[in-house]
Amino acid sequence: MDILSALKAFTGLSQETRLTALRILVKHGRQGIAAGALSQQLGIPQNTLSFHLAHLSQAGLVTSRKQGRSIIYCADLDTVQALVQFLLEDCCAMDQSTCKNVEKILQKACC
Repeated sequence: MDILSALKAFTGLSQETRLTALRILVKHGRQGIAAGALSQQLGIPQNTLSFHLAHLSQAGLVTSRKQGRSIIYCADLDTVQALVQFLLEDCCAMDQSTCKNVEKILQKACC
């Protein structure tokens, strides 16, 4: 991931509802969750959710697919993982003792 892609992702995440939505989508993994169910979990109207999901989609963090009459949303786990790796790319380059647990955290995190 380059810095412009990272900035685009951070812009998409720079709002509480969007960050919360992404965290819920990450929990659901590649299976995803229907828009209506996500709207209920967040306690917001579906049109408001659509607005936020559009931002996340433009940032490359969310994908969607049609399933029957529902739209299923998923976190783009490859992009989320690339963002985390971008943030930690140079971790410990100057001081190995500061990042003892980073590898454990990354292994536990996902994917």
